[in-house]
Amino acid sequence: MLVIPLQTLPNQTIEVQLANQDCTINVYQRAYGLFLDLSVAGVSIVAGAVCENLNKIVRYAYLGFIGDLAFLDTQGSNDPGYTGLGANGRFQLMYLDASEV
Repeated sequence: MLVIPLQTLPNQTIEVQLANQDCTINVYQRAYGLFLDLSVAGVSIVAGAVCENLNKIVRYAYLGFIGDLAFLDTQGSNDPGYTGLGANGRFQLMYLDASEV
């Protein structure tokens, strides 16, 4: 597993390379939770996925993404919110490679 660094911001976009995939990850807070969009090389893989503790975000190999993403609550079992993000935050965005999925 690899931790993808996030900031304590309600809306943010991260560009990162995961398994040789040029990924753009958009994380945003709404009234009913934290959501995530994922695109690889400009192609949308997942849009508007709700972020929940230990729940895989991509889920399906046919979408063309190698691996998966999931949030981890390091202090319990709550779903993430932006105030718990950050380098030392409670909620960590994890990348799971193909062997971990």
